[in-house]
Amino acid sequence: MRFDILTLFPAMFTGPLTESILKRAAQAELLQFQLHDIRDYATDKHKMVDDSPTGGGAGMVMKPGPLALCTEAVLAADPNPAPVVLMTPSGRVFNQTMAREWAKLPRLVLVCGHYEGIDERYIERYVTDQVSLGDFVLTGGELAAMTIVDAVGRLVPEVLDPESLAHESHDDGLLEYPHYTKPADWNGVAVPPILLSGHHANIAKWRHEQRLRRTLERRPDMLRHATLSKKDRQLLKEWGWQEKSES
Repeated sequence: MRFDILTLFPAMFTGPLTESILKRAAQAELLQFQLHDIRDYATDKHKMVDDSPTGGGAGMVMKPGPLALCTEAVLAADPNPAPVVLMTPSGRVFNQTMAREWAKLPRLVLVCGHYEGIDERYIERYVTDQVSLGDFVLTGGELAAMTIVDAVGRLVPEVLDPESLAHESHDDGLLEYPHYTKPADWNGVAVPPILLSGHHANIAKWRHEQRLRRTLERRPDMLRHATLSKKDRQLLKEWGWQEKSES
């Protein structure tokens, strides 16, 4: 899968894209990252990519011209169609379902906004989706783009062992169960005995119940969309879940 990232600050991606899992996936040619400096497409001698807001106001607005030229060059460089996704606080909130959908695509174009925003005429002509990480504001879209690359890239086939992706938080609407490793007793705190029993069915049952309990305690709002069996619902109600209040 190929990620094309349009940004004013390509150096910010050194590290996130050149370490750990993403680095190994790129070396294995499972993922490809292309950084495009929007400033390279400015046509004036000062390489201006922003200007003051029309109608007045604070800050600066990214100009449509350099962004349009950059986007057209990126789209023309690869015949595979690709969504053009703008990182913006006013977009729909990114989630695991979107990550899974995008991981099936051959490529994804991410546009990093900056300053007060981007000229709306560029957005209307080129952008196919607008995405936010949540109800807060960053100084630019670069950190959001890094997050999306990581979340999507790890789901591309062969990047991770499929077993590592099983029962992850948000995968089926539930949070992940707690993890433990050696030593069995650390600073007087023991690993739950069930995990040392060797009884795989009981361990699986315990882990599933932990997922239910953790979701109820930390993110009860997720339960309204989770995949729940009749037994799951019964357990949750015994722990105080009021199903109607989450509907």
